[in-house]
Amino acid sequence: MGNIILMGLFAGLGTCLGAILALIFGRLKYRTFSLLLGLAAGVMVAVILFDLFPAALYRGRFTQCLEGALAGLFLMGAMDFFFSQDARFNGHRHRYLTLGYLIASGIAIHDLPEGLAIAAGYAEPLALGPLLALAIGLHNIPEGMATAVPLMAGGMSVKNVLAINMLLSLVTPLGSALGVILIALSPAFISFLLAFAAGAMSYIVFLKLIPESLRHHWIFASGGLLLGISFIVLLNLLF
Repeated sequence: MGNIILMGLFAGLGTCLGAILALIFGRLKYRTFSLLLGLAAGVMVAVILFDLFPAALYRGRFTQCLEGALAGLFLMGAMDFFFSQDARFNGHRHRYLTLGYLIASGIAIHDLPEGLAIAAGYAEPLALGPLLALAIGLHNIPEGMATAVPLMAGGMSVKNVLAINMLLSLVTPLGSALGVILIALSPAFISFLLAFAAGAMSYIVFLKLIPESLRHHWIFASGGLLLGISFIVLLNLLF
């Protein structure tokens, strides 16, 4: 179990690496900002279409997947409403802070089944856990950037941006620990959780992330979107 949790931590730290890269770039121009948001959106779209939904359908019934996706959409909608009503987010740059918190929430929900997937990989006859951990760690780099960029644009300090991404990095090993117990006992629960993550991320991508990236520079946003999708497709082909 220790090795599985360690692999989960390795994968989760990709989020911190992405945040550090975003912080190194510093204050971003609109074109770069649109490119990075588009890249993050592309990564999430590809993960939803090629990883989360297929895995959910493979492990459970269509109705379970539908229920999970709707629950994820509802949760993100409720959180979006809460952030937009909260006085802390009604000042200058509040839109970027809201976006950053929503992305962080969606990634946290997404990282939990990723940890489960690593545990499942170790349970497979071919022991795919280490390869899955590597692939997920690479996935997490642009996701960390996606979290850091809008939080930075909203005026959050470097210390707090890193703290949030460090907390996100711990979700994947938590999922790996839970996966050791749940993989054998409750495959239906795993299917629901995968679909839940897909629904939550769909809300963020299609209602928040893509519109925000296109608002600044649609050409760079579209290019980032295509790059993000291509990146995940390539990872899936390799791993």
